[in-house]
Amino acid sequence: MDTTGLRERAETWRKADPDPETQAELANVLAKSDWADLADRFAQDLEFGTAGLRGVLGAGPNRMNRAVVRRTTAGLARYLKATVPDVTTRGVVVGRDARRLSKELAEDTAAVFAAEGIPAHVFPEPVPTPVTAFAVLHLNAAAAVMVTASHNPPEYNGYKVYWGNGAQIVPPQDVGIADAIAKVEPANEVPLLTPAEGRAKGLWRDLPEDVGNAYLRAILDLRLYRKGSDTLSIVYTAMHGVGGAWAALALKEAGFPRMTPVAEQQQPDGRFPTVRFPNPEEPGAMDLSLATAERVKADLVLANDPDADRLAVMARDASGKLRMLTGNEVGVLLGHYVLTQGTKRARPHVVTTIVSSTQLGEIARGLDAAYDEVLTGFKWIANRALERTAKEGTQFVFGYEEALGYTVGTATRDKDGVGAALVMADLAAWCEARGTTVLGYLEEIQRRFGLHVGAQRNVTLPGAAGAQTIRAIMEAFRASPPANIGGTRVSAVRDYQKGEGGLPPSNVVAFALEGGGRVTLRPSGTEPKIKYYFEHKETPAPGEPLPQARQRAEAKLAALIDAFLALARERGQPA
Repeated sequence: MDTTGLRERAETWRKADPDPETQAELANVLAKSDWADLADRFAQDLEFGTAGLRGVLGAGPNRMNRAVVRRTTAGLARYLKATVPDVTTRGVVVGRDARRLSKELAEDTAAVFAAEGIPAHVFPEPVPTPVTAFAVLHLNAAAAVMVTASHNPPEYNGYKVYWGNGAQIVPPQDVGIADAIAKVEPANEVPLLTPAEGRAKGLWRDLPEDVGNAYLRAILDLRLYRKGSDTLSIVYTAMHGVGGAWAALALKEAGFPRMTPVAEQQQPDGRFPTVRFPNPEEPGAMDLSLATAERVKADLVLANDPDADRLAVMARDASGKLRMLTGNEVGVLLGHYVLTQGTKRARPHVVTTIVSSTQLGEIARGLDAAYDEVLTGFKWIANRALERTAKEGTQFVFGYEEALGYTVGTATRDKDGVGAALVMADLAAWCEARGTTVLGYLEEIQRRFGLHVGAQRNVTLPGAAGAQTIRAIMEAFRASPPANIGGTRVSAVRDYQKGEGGLPPSNVVAFALEGGGRVTLRPSGTEPKIKYYFEHKETPAPGEPLPQARQRAEAKLAALIDAFLALARERGQPA
């Protein structure tokens, strides 16, 4: 290791760092000569991709901090001025969640835009990510930045970029922005306007409550049943995030008076004191929600993640027990509900991802709706919806990804956990009026379109050695795809790296199985993990109790998972 060169790079960065806290942090690391820590902080610049930036807070170019955000914003501003002629008229929206340093990072973002002559439409208080996405369209802004790390642990923060069409950026925008960032001067030389200077020049515009009110009106208009319920009991958790007040108001306005918040998690708190990992999918994250639901005998539990762009759902089964629905089950419920109960459209269009269940596609074909599968990430869903509408006149009505992301209609062009929670409550009230339940409705769908069960397994492999192992596993499955998995024949192999399926190249491999199942593997885009997605389809026999069919399906799914993980170990995955 060239420690002299590393020290020189670190000292140069420290001197250009505009934040005294991270300056002192880096000085402390240098004083201790902690070369391993320094090497990690300076291994690379935090990569700007199609999700923007996301990383651990701290000093150095491979961390999230004020220096990185100032340089990133300068690059984004200059790219916008080079590619969007009216950006200095339309401006850029700036929103933030309630995480540590989110306020400072958002203020730096607005200050840089203002100094570049681009009006910054700034939310003065924390807002859900979908509110920022909505504001792009509502204000006809040229772009937006949302400072958030979504459902990552408290030591993270991030920087998400939206284009003027309201969707997250996709190539070539991400590459162009990254190239512009690389040319930006050191952080302490990036021009800034203070809030007072920006306001005086009309370049820092604090957004009024009218924007949030317009968002609430837009999601209230997504309901299909529209009658609410005085008897349906709902428990809601904000998971220490920014969705609490928004969801509470939306549900009240929609006619659901029996909504009980999880009090310990309702207020924004970037420390996330009751959960280590504030993701509703993580073990233990829903424990307080479950306890509250049992105390008030709730029929339905709705959970947002900290920036309120995701939704988790629990509902009672036939035995009265609360059961967590998978992301695919919620997607199937909402998709079928919108297609069958929504306004009849000539060419309704639904979209999901290549790692989500294939069942939405079967439903779409059965109901004569247009359907697409796209790469992982809601940016692809939104952009595909816009593309088909422009080219073919289809009308986008619903999109989802299995990682708890859903959007109904076009109020936002990103996943919306608050809007989805409202439509799920509307669906539950409709079910109640029909004399059934949410899970009873799901059974109706599964009896017609098949019982699809799925699971995901993540293997964490940190560091450079882990990244090398992940690459080796992916290449091994490409070079030698299995002929069968657990005794089930592989009927097709799709390597998305080659652009198969008509999609942009992506490091994903999928094995279609005889009978309708699928195994898909890909590296995570934001964490040091390789992800495996499994799906099995079972057809219940006529008159067969669905729990019996589900038990059989789950057993077959478990066998499929075991067989595939054994193959992965043969190809280099640690035991």
